[in-house]
Amino acid sequence: MGELSFFLGLQFQQSKDGIFLSQSKYCKEILKKFEMEQCKETTTPMPTSCYMDVDATGIAVYQSKYRGLIGSLLYLTAIRSDIMFAVCLCVRFQSNPKESHLKAAKRILKYLKGTSTVGLWYPSHSPVHLVGYFDSDFAGCKLDRKSTSGICHLLDSNLIS
Repeated sequence: MGELSFFLGLQFQQSKDGIFLSQSKYCKEILKKFEMEQCKETTTPMPTSCYMDVDATGIAVYQSKYRGLIGSLLYLTAIRSDIMFAVCLCVRFQSNPKESHLKAAKRILKYLKGTSTVGLWYPSHSPVHLVGYFDSDFAGCKLDRKSTSGICHLLDSNLIS
């Protein structure tokens, strides 16, 4: 069968120094699927001053298209933890998406266009130290006062969850 190079949308580049995982091909497929190949790039997946809400007065968008976009972005979070928060924020509005929610999701696509080659590097000769980080925003959601939290685990300097 040979050396593993592509599996379920994940690309593997193996060398004697380590393994590099990416989803650049999948990023390009998503951009093509949602007609964002020619869009301008942006440097962040979400503006720092962004506040998303139910947007009761906004114009509704086609629910299936929005859910398809969010599902595609969720699959990318396996390797791309940098988009996790923005995608999970967009997920909250799947039941009744508005134009403002679609605009936020498309901004994530614009970010992906500029960072499609980003991935995870696992060097072969690194010490084994397990470190975990936790962050929380208690009652930070202005809609329902729920807390938002995040956690990551690193094996030496390599993200594993």
